[in-house]
Amino acid sequence: MTQPAKTLQIRSLVRRSGELELSLHEEALPLPAANEVVVRVEAAPMNPSDLGLLFGGADLRTAKASGTAERPVVTAAIPEAAMKSMAARMDQSMPVGNEGAGVVVAAGSSPGAQALLGRAVAMIGGAMYTQYRCIDVAQCLALPPDATPAEGASSFVNPLTALGMVETLRREGHKALVHTAAASNLGQMLNRICIQDGIPLVNIVRRKEQEELLRGLGAKYVCNTASPTFMDELTEALAATGATLAFDATGGGKLAGQILNAMEAALNRTATEYSRYGSTTHKQVYIYGGLDRGPTEFTRGFGMAWGMGGWLLFPFLQKIGAEGLQRLKDRVAAELKTTFASRYTKEVSMAQALSLEEIAVYSKQATGEKYLLNPTR
Repeated sequence: MTQPAKTLQIRSLVRRSGELELSLHEEALPLPAANEVVVRVEAAPMNPSDLGLLFGGADLRTAKASGTAERPVVTAAIPEAAMKSMAARMDQSMPVGNEGAGVVVAAGSSPGAQALLGRAVAMIGGAMYTQYRCIDVAQCLALPPDATPAEGASSFVNPLTALGMVETLRREGHKALVHTAAASNLGQMLNRICIQDGIPLVNIVRRKEQEELLRGLGAKYVCNTASPTFMDELTEALAATGATLAFDATGGGKLAGQILNAMEAALNRTATEYSRYGSTTHKQVYIYGGLDRGPTEFTRGFGMAWGMGGWLLFPFLQKIGAEGLQRLKDRVAAELKTTFASRYTKEVSMAQALSLEEIAVYSKQATGEKYLLNPTR
């Protein structure tokens, strides 16, 4: 097909006046360079990391709609406290969407680019909430011949995050994992990886139905924070697995500290002598999300051998280098429809994604309720 001259994309603008503006913006589409391809985007997941950029800290209770059905505009007030973290993006109209998938409709002259012409590919690199995306072939993953763009849309962020957690475990010398918000798409992937690789995994959820879901998927250790005996159950699971590494998606609240305290309690069961400094085994919690926007609170009952810090996918991928990344990508491609399969609750067009009705649903980032954007609709 002839390459379009323009593409329509979702943009997010934070004004210095303290207002967020979401709109559909028409952008010129460049001709692909030698090692680039142009992809007709047919699917892009609406991940929590995407929504952070999209909404820019705005109070969505103040959201108002204007524009037309084809070109909607949404505005909302941004609290003064949130504006402090928006300094670097003031008055910049920013494209949204970390990853997506579609069909290559034009290609540059290099053999690598030409080999993808007509193929379905997954992509990572930002600006995916768009009809067409010009991108370097190094940022593409050729999908298996029987895979659709919808099946490949989440080939990067969740799969590589889950694999990155397991890789971190191995590199840091731990033998078992703890994961919160474990019933999410990412959590289900991690559960499948750990079962396949023989790694004990302690799953932490918030609701009974999430607990039942994971047990139905073969999870052995599932702890529900709503249980009145949650800390006892968590300690038992940690004692059974020996887990000393956790990845926490909630960020705020007391959960990260509770995990460290339960790790210490589990380790002390086998202690042969008392130490006022606690166990000598290092316990680590990495916060990689912010489902709870409140402060992170903890009571130090876990000795001195501990750590709590942030973990982010892209710096991790830089750390493991191109060879390590390719190894992970190869596994994702080989297990796209099994280990790394994703489920979405609804597919929406770009105009629908900017409707107040849909924003009210997907902005909640509820576990197991992920939206899929289809710019061709």
